[in-house]
Amino acid sequence: MRVANQAGLLSRVVAKSIDVIIILAATEILPKAGFLAGVGYILIGDGIAGGGSIGKRLLRLSVLDEEGEACRVRESILRNLTLGTGIVLWRVPLIGWLLAAAIFTLEFIVLLGSREGKRIGDEIAKTRVVESRLKEAV
Repeated sequence: MRVANQAGLLSRVVAKSIDVIIILAATEILPKAGFLAGVGYILIGDGIAGGGSIGKRLLRLSVLDEEGEACRVRESILRNLTLGTGIVLWRVPLIGWLLAAAIFTLEFIVLLGSREGKRIGDEIAKTRVVESRLKEAV
């Protein structure tokens, strides 16, 4: 039986940090192709393999839709479009950095202020991030 508690802020930040490290590694190995693959990964990562990117899976988090089903690719793209835009803007010196920082800051502030633990992307895609631990059978 699945237990679905709202994911904590720290675990979400660590999971996203792991995903960003993956992007940075890909960009270092193959600069142009790695960057494009990394942006693609950010966009669709939560919609593949049961509703969680590599970072979320490592921290036992899942992204669910309104019905409690695992996030699909469409919802993943919608929920991560703001972050993907920020990552693309980061490649543009100065003005891109400022715009990217503004996007990331706004997403974080909305997440902090949300009782449901939702950021802008979650509101757009109608998703939520939960702990995905299996309850022990008694």
